[in-house]
Amino acid sequence: MKLKQRPDDFRVEELTDAAPGPAGEFACYRLDKTGWTTPDALAVVRRRWQLDFRRLSYGGLKDRHAVSSQFFTVYRGPERDLSQDGIRVTYLGRRADPYTAADIRANRFRLVLRSMPPADVATAERCLAEVAAAGLPNYFDDQRFGSVGGAGEFVAREMVFGRFEKALWLALAGPYEFDRPDARHEKQLLRDKWGDWPALKAELPKGHARSLVDYLVHHPTDFKGAVARLRPDLQGLYLSAYQSLLWNRVLAAWLTKHLPADALAGVDLKLGRVPVPVRIPDGVRPAWAALGLPLPSARVKPDPASEWAGLVADVLRDEGLTLAELRIKGLQKPFFSRGDRRGCVRPEGLTHAAGPDDLNPGRLKLRLGFDLPRGSYATMLVKRITAVGPVSGGRQPPVPPPETGG
Repeated sequence: MKLKQRPDDFRVEELTDAAPGPAGEFACYRLDKTGWTTPDALAVVRRRWQLDFRRLSYGGLKDRHAVSSQFFTVYRGPERDLSQDGIRVTYLGRRADPYTAADIRANRFRLVLRSMPPADVATAERCLAEVAAAGLPNYFDDQRFGSVGGAGEFVAREMVFGRFEKALWLALAGPYEFDRPDARHEKQLLRDKWGDWPALKAELPKGHARSLVDYLVHHPTDFKGAVARLRPDLQGLYLSAYQSLLWNRVLAAWLTKHLPADALAGVDLKLGRVPVPVRIPDGVRPAWAALGLPLPSARVKPDPASEWAGLVADVLRDEGLTLAELRIKGLQKPFFSRGDRRGCVRPEGLTHAAGPDDLNPGRLKLRLGFDLPRGSYATMLVKRITAVGPVSGGRQPPVPPPETGG
C-alpha cells in the first residue's frame, strides 16, 4: 500500500466556526501549504513579514507530506497575502482573540491509498466496518514524535530527570529525518564542536541555536538556563511529545485491561505496537464510548482510588517516575499541559470507494473521506485498516533505562 504517492493523495482541511470580521486586534489568515510542516511554513511568514514569534497563533500541526489548509492569526498583522514555493497565505479579516486549537471544530480528510492488491482492499473494507462498530482508539500517531531521537530519546524526559545538557544537545544537535540541508549542516557543526562555545558562536549563522550558544559563552555550565531559553513553541513540542507517549501507554493499558485478547489486534507505531479493538463486548461498550483520559502531569491531582491513577502509576513506574515528579524541577516554565483526551473517536461521514489505480497498473486504489475531531490522526485510521496484526509481538519501543543522576 502506498500513502501520499502524490501530495494531493492526502488532503486535510481545518474546519472552524470562528469566522473573522471587519474589526479586532488580530488579523486572521488561511494557510494553504504543500511540502512544509506548519512551524516551518509559519517561520517563512515570520521572516517575510519580520514578525516576533509571540505575535503569531495557530491551532494545529498539519502534515508536511500533504495538501493542507488551516488558519492562524497575527497580532496587529498586515492586511495582505503571501505566496512562496508551496505556501499561500490569504488574509481573511480580523478577530478580537488569537486563533487557537479551541477554535478547530474538526479536520476533514480526503485520502487515496494506492497500489493495493484486491485482498488488501477486502481487508481494509472489513476493518472499516470494525471501526464503524467499535470506534478508533485515539492514539497520538508518529507525527507527534518527530522530535524523538533514533534511540527513543525524549528531550522532555531528560528535562524531567534534570539532565539539562543532554536535553539541550538533543534539542539543538539531535538529527531529525526531515531536516533540511542547512539544518543538517548546523547540527553537524554543533555535534563536532559541542562545548567549544566561542568557536560555535563564530561559525553558526544567526538564529535560535546561535543565541543559545551565545548564552553559554557567558554561562558555560548553565545548561538549565539555556534550556529555559529555548523558544516556547519548541519547549511545548518537546513536552507534548513525551506526555503523548505516556498517554498512549495509559490508553493501551486500559484496552488490555478491559477487553479480552480475542477482541484486540495490534498496530505498529514508531515507538512500539499498540492494541486496537476489533469488537467491543456489550458490558464494556458504555465505558469505552465515554472514555476520557487525563494527560499525565504533576498538575493533575487524581483520586488515588480512581482507575486512571492506577494505570498512570504503572506506566510511570516503568519510566522511574511518579506522577508528582512529572514536571521540570527548578523551572516555572515550561510545564506539562492539563486536560482530558477522548479514548475513542468515530470518524464522521466515513466514505470509501475502490477502483483501478491509474498510477500503479494492475493494482487498486481506495478513496477515503471522513472528519475527525481536532487532535486525532487520520494516519491512525489508515494503519488500523491496512497494517493490523496480532496484538503482541510487534516492533518494541527503543526506551533507554531511566537514570536518576545528573
